Amino acid sequence: MKLPPALSPGDLVYITAPAKCIDESAVETAANWLKQNGLSVRISPHCTGNHNYFSGTDEERLMDMQTALDNPEIKAIWCARGGYGSVRIIDQLNWEVFDHNPKWVIGFSDITVFHQRLQQNGIASIHGTMPLNVAENTKESLDSLMNAMTGNPSSMEGQASDWNINGTAIGHVIGGNLSIVCSLIGTNDQPDYSGSILFIEDLAEHLYHVDRMFYSLKKSGILKQLVGAVIGGMTDMKDTNPPFGLSLEEIICHHLAPLNIPVAFDLPSGHINDNQAIVLGGKYTLSVSETGSKLSFDVTKTA
Repeated sequence: MKLPPALSPGDLVYITAPAKCIDESAVETAANWLKQNGLSVRISPHCTGNHNYFSGTDEERLMDMQTALDNPEIKAIWCARGGYGSVRIIDQLNWEVFDHNPKWVIGFSDITVFHQRLQQNGIASIHGTMPLNVAENTKESLDSLMNAMTGNPSSMEGQASDWNINGTAIGHVIGGNLSIVCSLIGTNDQPDYSGSILFIEDLAEHLYHVDRMFYSLKKSGILKQLVGAVIGGMTDMKDTNPPFGLSLEEIICHHLAPLNIPVAFDLPSGHINDNQAIVLGGKYTLSVSETGSKLSFDVTKTA
């Protein structure tokens, strides 16, 4: 798995919106944060535009993203927000220049579409907060993003949980938003999960949806390829009437416990203010015990 170069002071970060539209004020807040941390900023032409649900037409968003992939001055691509729309343009993008000179692609939620393509192509990317959320993010969240971009990814720790499954695993972390991951199973954007640690997070899904998505992971053969699993923020989950009958944790353990792999619940990453960065495609050690869990990046094992 290839790691893009670490950012240095003065490097150019390009903010673009490949999916849903975003308020200009959120982009300005994020740009100011980058400048305060010694980086240069360029905002894509259609980043704060509006075309129905999206920041621009498919052609406009495609043009902005292609510029980001091809321009050698741009050292990192920070996606402004998720929502929906990345899948509408990904197959029209030309990745040839990027594959030879990769740069960090940063975001979460719908941006998992790009993460999956990059992991399939053997290039690491950053699952981290986006301009939409900077004003509400914790210091730890923002610090972890800056650390990941500049070549020193932070470790991530979780509290002890009765649902955790103890053990230790070493592998490339692959995944992102659970709904997006499952939507890409069997497509040209499904990465190789062999020997990986699966990371998932999601927002506002019904419990039976989560169960159905785990059956997709199981029936596709992905679950049996894993060496570990990390459950990030599963925020605002919903039940039905009548109730589904199992809690979120029970659903996940029903699918993962038979695998005899370590599982860590409630790590701080996802649709939460404390959305700490993970280098997807990076090699990590996952340690889970009675005292808690820790996901530690190991640069010596990533190349």
